[in-house]
Amino acid sequence: MSLSRFASTALLVIAAAVPAVAQRPDSARVRRPATAAAAIPDSLKPPISPRRAFLYSALVPGYGQAILGRNKAAATMLAIEAMAIAMIRESAADVREARRMSGDSVIVSYVNPSTGEALTPPNTVGRRFDPQYVHVRQSHVEDWVAFLLANHLFSGADAFVAANLWELPAELSIRVAPGGATVGASLTW
Repeated sequence: MSLSRFASTALLVIAAAVPAVAQRPDSARVRRPATAAAAIPDSLKPPISPRRAFLYSALVPGYGQAILGRNKAAATMLAIEAMAIAMIRESAADVREARRMSGDSVIVSYVNPSTGEALTPPNTVGRRFDPQYVHVRQSHVEDWVAFLLANHLFSGADAFVAANLWELPAELSIRVAPGGATVGASLTW
């Protein structure tokens, strides 16, 4: 009796381990995750932390805004970055030109206007680019570099605030009336 009981138990274990070929999985069955919290993502949590958003946008303006889904702000920061870099290059070219031409003078005439005789040293006008002009051009480059750094810091601060205010729903509206425009904001708490 014990041998037959062992054989039947063994057959049941083998039958349970081998899947039935004729059976199909139930397609109408609703599959639920193990926990309800795992199924519903927390929509109030930002995709990145405020600190990381600041660092990303401080290094590459607009990157933190892009991660946070603020694509227009990211494009604006990136456009300002490109403009500042272009103006730095343009101002640096002006400095090079001013330095290169700082010793040049302009010849006004080879002939004396009153007598009509040729002048051995021609009439010249002083230097076009004096040292003060070169210094002014250098300060333009410095100003654009400061603007570029300010854009990096402003972009980082904007991303930091956006990550902190991620969960705050706000609706802004602008209404144009005959007397002027009004701006309104509603915050849901």
